[in-house]
Amino acid sequence: MEYLRPWKLITLAIGMALLIAGSFYYQAPDWDIPISLIMAILAYLTAPWSLRVLIERRWKLFPAMLLATWFSVDGSYWIYWHYTNPVALDMMREANFFASLSLYGICGVVWLYRGSLREFVKDAWRFNI
Repeated sequence: MEYLRPWKLITLAIGMALLIAGSFYYQAPDWDIPISLIMAILAYLTAPWSLRVLIERRWKLFPAMLLATWFSVDGSYWIYWHYTNPVALDMMREANFFASLSLYGICGVVWLYRGSLREFVKDAWRFNI
C-alpha cells in the first residue's frame, strides 16, 4: 500500500516536524500543533490522489477531488478554528488558504510517485531527471 512506503512516511514525519517547529517559531495565532498534524495527515491521504485525478484527466472524479482538496486545505482548518478560536479564524483564514493550497500541491507532487525510493531513483536516472 502506497501510504505505508517508508520514504513517504519519513517525508510526512519531516513535514510534520517542520510544521510543529514553525508553530513555535512564528507564533501565528492560527498555527498550533493539532492543526499542523490534522492538515498534514489529510494532505498525505488526499494530495497525491487529487493530483492524479488532474494528471489522468479523470473528470468524473473532479467534484470529489475538489471536495477532498477543499476539506484538506480549508474545511478542516475552518472546523478546527471555529471551535478553538473563532477570532483567529476570522483574522487568518484567507492567508492560510493560499499558503495551505500551495503546500498541498507540493505534497501532491512529492507523494505522487508509486513505488519505492529505490525505484524512484532508478526511474529518475533512466529519464535523466
